[in-house]
Amino acid sequence: MSIVSLLAYLIVPLYLCLVLVVLGLVLALFRWRKTGMALALAGVAWAYAWSLPATTLWLGGILESEYPYRAPAELPTADAIVVLGGNIANDRQNWFLPYDRETAIRRFQTAEQLYDAGRAPKIVLSGGALSGDVSEAEGMAYALRQSGVPRSAMILENDSRTTYENAILTEGQLKEHDIRTVLLVTSALHMPRAMAAFRKQGVTAIPAPSQPQIVLPASPRISPWLPDERAFDASRSIIKEYTGLFLYWVRGWI
Repeated sequence: MSIVSLLAYLIVPLYLCLVLVVLGLVLALFRWRKTGMALALAGVAWAYAWSLPATTLWLGGILESEYPYRAPAELPTADAIVVLGGNIANDRQNWFLPYDRETAIRRFQTAEQLYDAGRAPKIVLSGGALSGDVSEAEGMAYALRQSGVPRSAMILENDSRTTYENAILTEGQLKEHDIRTVLLVTSALHMPRAMAAFRKQGVTAIPAPSQPQIVLPASPRISPWLPDERAFDASRSIIKEYTGLFLYWVRGWI
């Protein structure tokens, strides 16, 4: 587990709430009632805030709107399409709708659309093995071949496990194949960190995010100001991105 994922895991609203409530109760037992009560209330407030769709729409929307989605025909041509592995937001179509495998937004599908639209002649797939022997890059390559993209059009980077490694290792592949400009494909939520990491490596990257996933449905049965389970679920992915941006900045990776 990367340091970004670990820190995000520790401050996920549910877990942090439980830790602060338990710590508050312990302090109250030792007669530090005001301090204990303050900690417990802070934990509850943190969880409650992230259960509101308004919080998800605001903080998630800030990230997703930094590089707005554009249809393939609206994007310029480049030397290659770079697709980052990962499962940000579980590939779901919309965090406020039930998960549906048939309508899930997958990054390699965005790359396929760009390739079919003639935006670039090559697809660079970046992602190492998270479990077992098959890398994410190999998994995406298999899916693209099933969709008719020739293997000769693909370049695989099989070793990266983080966004930072995506940028470092992919940059090496780009130099090796004399690729100068790329269309960078990842989720809209992840795009700000990905763009910053690639540009830090000197890559001329054009953002080509998948469609936003934090959008209130047109006919919602959801109030932005009432707790919602899916908004609460979305909090981990959003917190992970803000945590990643901060830690990458501190370490000089962006």
